[in-house]
Amino acid sequence: MKDRFEFILFSFFSKIFCVLGIKQARKAAALLAFLFFYIIPIRKKVVIENLTHAFPEKSNDEIKTLAFNCYKSFSITLIEILTFPIFSEQDILKQLQFIDLDLVKSLYEKDKGLILLTAHFGNWELAAIALGIKLGIPLHIIVKSQRNTLVDNWMNSFRTKWTNKVIPLGISIRQTYKELINKNILALVADQRGPEEGIRVDFFNRPSATYTGPAVLALKTGAPIVMGIVVRQPDYTYRLKFEEISSDDLPGGQEEMVKGITQRHTSLLENYVRMNPEQWFWMHKRWKY
Repeated sequence: MKDRFEFILFSFFSKIFCVLGIKQARKAAALLAFLFFYIIPIRKKVVIENLTHAFPEKSNDEIKTLAFNCYKSFSITLIEILTFPIFSEQDILKQLQFIDLDLVKSLYEKDKGLILLTAHFGNWELAAIALGIKLGIPLHIIVKSQRNTLVDNWMNSFRTKWTNKVIPLGISIRQTYKELINKNILALVADQRGPEEGIRVDFFNRPSATYTGPAVLALKTGAPIVMGIVVRQPDYTYRLKFEEISSDDLPGGQEEMVKGITQRHTSLLENYVRMNPEQWFWMHKRWKY
């Protein structure tokens, strides 16, 4: 019953925003941010703690302003997702500028498979859909299932509407590995906190448990790793830039090599977050342990 009620509410706002159109709907972002930051605060304490750890040089007032802007940025992303039903292929593509897309194409053509990393940054959902359409090649996207299966099914219907395919997080490593062996593009978000017993790398000058799956898969299969970060522009378009994560000159030993690759893509993410901190998803305890 709870899931159904949530989905009815979710669908209601989707229909409202679709009727308004994306330009008018985005104007509601400030109101949503105010609601979830001041009236019904959702993970506000976590966001402020994370920002304080990451930017110790900022004053309390600066941190609070940045935190509110994080909520506003996420509200824009949410509104854009809720308006997916009215998007055509051309509507999607005209919102994205692809930087160094030839890098992705050239690495894919090496026929070793390709690991495409991104982060909860800008509108990562829109970027994945747009990239699949632009390449004309399906991305096999590893996604974490939502608690609400109705919302989860709604999201997956748009993730897979054009070219992409979905692999639920938790599927056997053998099946995930198979996608790379079959020379496919494996796409995943790799910026969340890793397991407590896992490898720690430096993130904002603090040791941070980080998932090592991308590094392990790259070393086992020889598939190159590319990170693509999508950055929202002032006019609400996006720049999706790609950079290869080098596997050259790694330290010896399997664990050291895994840690080296993981540190490299984590450091690249940090660079983007420092430039546009309001666009990253700070609502999880990145430094829980």
